[in-house]
Amino acid sequence: MAIDAIILNKSDNVATAVQALKPGQKAKVRLGREIQETTITEDIPYGHKFAVRSIIAGENIIKYGEIIGRATLAIPIGCHAHVQNIESLRGRGDLQKGV
Repeated sequence: MAIDAIILNKSDNVATAVQALKPGQKAKVRLGREIQETTITEDIPYGHKFAVRSIIAGENIIKYGEIIGRATLAIPIGCHAHVQNIESLRGRGDLQKGV
């Protein structure tokens, strides 16, 4: 069965598109041997992330079972998760100093 996106860890709240996805598309998302469907609500370029469950502003973004950033805005299921709504937490001297 062809898939449209992958999740590598059950704690992930985003999936990675393995092809370009279009609004309204029911993307087949694979986690191990399981396939789930997520309805895409925005254009998702190849290799980009989208939410597989609702993410609230301030919530950690989890990919590969690791925190890769934090949501700056709410990210509904099927929405593009990228620089417009995620901030990095790595290499941030301002966060380390408590600024």
